Amino acid sequence: MGINFEFATATQIIFGNGTVSKIPQLLQEMGKNIFLVTGKNPERAKFLTENLKAEGFTVIHFRIEKEPDTEMISEGAKLARETACDAVVGFGGGSVIDSAKAFAALVPNKGNLLNYLEVIGKGKKLEEKPLPFIAIPTTAGTGAEVTKNAVIHSTEHNVKVSLRSPLMFPDVAVIDPELTLSMPPEITATTGMDALTHLLETFVSNQANPFIDMFCIEGMRRISVSLKKAHENGDDLKAREDMAFAAMLGGIALANVKLGAVHGFAGPMGGMFPVPHGAVCAALLPAVMEINIRKVKEQKQIQTLEKYRKVAQILTGNLNAKAEDGIQWTAEMVKALRIPSLSAFGLSSSDFPDLVEKAKKASSMKGNPVLLNNKQLTEVLEKSV
Repeated sequence: MGINFEFATATQIIFGNGTVSKIPQLLQEMGKNIFLVTGKNPERAKFLTENLKAEGFTVIHFRIEKEPDTEMISEGAKLARETACDAVVGFGGGSVIDSAKAFAALVPNKGNLLNYLEVIGKGKKLEEKPLPFIAIPTTAGTGAEVTKNAVIHSTEHNVKVSLRSPLMFPDVAVIDPELTLSMPPEITATTGMDALTHLLETFVSNQANPFIDMFCIEGMRRISVSLKKAHENGDDLKAREDMAFAAMLGGIALANVKLGAVHGFAGPMGGMFPVPHGAVCAALLPAVMEINIRKVKEQKQIQTLEKYRKVAQILTGNLNAKAEDGIQWTAEMVKALRIPSLSAFGLSSSDFPDLVEKAKKASSMKGNPVLLNNKQLTEVLEKSV
């Protein structure tokens, strides 16, 4: 058999406190007309805007006030074309960076957005190279700064889908942990559980490989000691650094290895209910772990069971931990972070059949270590409400 894998990530990663100061210098060779994408509070990026203008850049602002949908992405791409921007900068959380990534991709690739979307569209490949793009995360969870896809909500189809291409990796990811100090506890909690889910699902994925496993192990280790600290004390810079580093590792992992059943459900669930992506991950992860471990044991998949045991050892810090101990640690962490169950967002048993059918078609479900049938997928939902 042997080791066999491919690997890709952002062209350049700059990590460290204060690194956001390097942005004007990085943009010098990309052009002077900058399309700056921010969250609903552009004041957070005021210092960056002022620095860019002082260096002679023209800055065109575009705000992302909620999770991006097809209409918003089409509107932003249109404005970026009309203003003849030279480069795109995304400064914000996962929604902002995904949106900026999509704008950079769509400006030179003409035609309807649906032409390029997975599942609901034609999934057409990008023909032209995207505009130069710099990603600056201000949260620690999605890892969008080092991935090749943008998650977009289709209100028409009630689902979240991806615009995806190997050409969509950011040219530069600037990860400055100091930018995450202002994250409130509830966002620290949900984004942190998103990062953990990325690392855990890729580690046990049926497409896992030893190279990506190294990223997963290190990321889970940092989260195990720092997520709770960052949640309880947002000014703990060491904990923030650990979480930013882990989120980046999770993004690298999911860009190269498929995820699993948690993310298989997350796309359709996020399209049907007003629930933060990280809250979906947190609610589903213990149940998915439990049912996967049970089926892995039934099928005598010794290697995968050993991986779940390794997860438990990393999370609990106990070298004698069993696979099931990882489930308990995860459930207790979700409780400690005060993340609500899915029923708090309006999910009920009447939604289960539709969610199960949509989840089965999701790209991420193909990476789950075992094939789950309708009954098992329904059980995941029952345990998560």
